[in-house]
Amino acid sequence: MAIFERPSKNSLNPYSFKLYASASELPEPWDQLAATNVFLSSNYFRVLQESAPTNMTCHFIGLFDGEELIGIALSQFLDLNQLESFGERDQCMKTYVRNFVFRNFASHVLFIGNNMLTGQNAFLLLRDCDITQALRTIHKATEALEDLFRSKGKPLHIITYKDFESGEIALFDTPEFKPFYRFSTQPNMTFHMRKDWNSVADYVASLHKKYRDQYKRANKKAQGIQKRPLALEDILSNEQRIYELYFHVAKNAPFNTFFLEKNHFSAFKRLFGNQFLFYGYFLDGKMIGFNTMIKNGNSLDTYFLGYDETLQREKMLYLNMLYDMIAYGIENHYEVIIFSRTALEIKSSVGALPVKTYGLIRHRNGLINRFMSRIFPLMEPEVIWQERSPFQTAHANVAVMPSPDSNENPFVAGFDAKGCNE
Repeated sequence: MAIFERPSKNSLNPYSFKLYASASELPEPWDQLAATNVFLSSNYFRVLQESAPTNMTCHFIGLFDGEELIGIALSQFLDLNQLESFGERDQCMKTYVRNFVFRNFASHVLFIGNNMLTGQNAFLLLRDCDITQALRTIHKATEALEDLFRSKGKPLHIITYKDFESGEIALFDTPEFKPFYRFSTQPNMTFHMRKDWNSVADYVASLHKKYRDQYKRANKKAQGIQKRPLALEDILSNEQRIYELYFHVAKNAPFNTFFLEKNHFSAFKRLFGNQFLFYGYFLDGKMIGFNTMIKNGNSLDTYFLGYDETLQREKMLYLNMLYDMIAYGIENHYEVIIFSRTALEIKSSVGALPVKTYGLIRHRNGLINRFMSRIFPLMEPEVIWQERSPFQTAHANVAVMPSPDSNENPFVAGFDAKGCNE
């Protein structure tokens, strides 16, 4: 059942919230608010219910003005003690210290947002709602979640709100969020389409010679590889191999807070159908890699991938996957591809630009929280990388957010009190 809290009659905040543990409990208007972001939809929450990582517990937060649903949000609780490894790529003293800190002082983490994705997938609000009061209500919901997990013997160490752009993070300048440390991590790499690109050939022609040569070299290396979309039955029949390829990449990442369940991709495909794209790469009949994408309105969101490390360099698999995703975006007239963070330099070399994102973090131990500005850089070291400029002319593809004091609300759901905007 949903947990419900309504503010007292003397409260200055007119909003209340409900916490839902199951997508089947969500109120009917939920998906109208989620129309602009598939990652806040009830269908995506069903994917999480069926195939979320074993150390993750999700709750879905509804914000109400009286009986009217005016906002939706996602929370994810992670128990890092359930992980055998945080990632095996970097074996050094700093990594051991970081892992020790996480095990002993930061193993119970509550995210407002989606730790499996990059970008503002935390919440959406009705167009005419009071955003300050809405954020205060979400803050109240986190306190209720803290009580809930404490009652289950899992007291929270850290609460964090993740992946907001500059105009969005400024809206958290309220007393409730004053104890939180504001941080910035690796940027979200975004690739915006040009109106004069009607084919992959147009994209290649717009590159500097150096990067055209890179494209041709990668394309030549991929000769002999068969790439094809996989239907649900194909994903199910290749599920073990798919997981092997995914897990190899995941465990060799510098840091991981979760590992997907083996049935994650099949659950996604079954629930989303053609909205979830799964491409397998085969050599001599054997799957050597895969990538996944999600259609999200005018955006194409890249998702998880996997590849055979013994062939990755020889066949330039990862780079070819990036080019294939760009080709799909151009041919299907998407406006932007969200390439997410990590592998910043190679994504920059194909034309993606960094969008700086911010988050808020608070440790429940007051002494530790006091020194969060010094502790956080040790947990999330700065990544040094060189931004590339592959195009012959400037490629203006940085998303512009409304300023925090503008009349436009950057969290709106594209839905007002009269109905859904087309």
